[in-house]
Amino acid sequence: MKAVNFQSAKFLISAPSLKQCPPERGAEVAFAGRSNAGKSSAINKLTNNSKLVRTSKTPGATQLINFFTLQNSDELRLVDLPGYGYAKVSQEVKNRWQLHLSQYLHGRQSLRGVVILMDIRQPLQDLDITMIDWAVQSQMQVHALLTKSDKLSGGAAKSTLFKIQNEFKKAGLDDLVTVQTFSAHSGDGVDQLARQVSTWLLSDNE
Repeated sequence: MKAVNFQSAKFLISAPSLKQCPPERGAEVAFAGRSNAGKSSAINKLTNNSKLVRTSKTPGATQLINFFTLQNSDELRLVDLPGYGYAKVSQEVKNRWQLHLSQYLHGRQSLRGVVILMDIRQPLQDLDITMIDWAVQSQMQVHALLTKSDKLSGGAAKSTLFKIQNEFKKAGLDDLVTVQTFSAHSGDGVDQLARQVSTWLLSDNE
């Protein structure tokens, strides 16, 4: 399979809700995660552009659905979904974010897969499980990214990876959910992530 040139990523548009999202042509892959899971850093590492997605010391800074084009085509897109679960905002705002996330995962026809990022030291928290459940209900492929793997020893990181893989297998989700370790700091897992996202984005053209 051909590989997507992720370094070609360019900002397209920010949408406050599903209604304002770009037309559903082509294919897109979304990135979701708790506000402190390193989502912005992961996308920037994948695209080799440290300035593509704004990183913030204030978790929850991303409140919009942000779209990025690939290979100079608006039919191949990466999507940065609002961070969840940590931001110091009102419950009303949090509820609105969750509604938009649910609507996007259930209703976006051009969505080919979801990368869900979890800090490897605190994986599968309640909202992570909720996001995975929403995706699975729509028969959506999920790739779980255990971020910040450089914070653990190699043995501890592998142990956590196997534990999470077994959790999904026991739940009968191993056909829909794959898992890997990842570190934006060390580069661990960047190539594996690129292969998975490329597979999703280009599957319609195979």
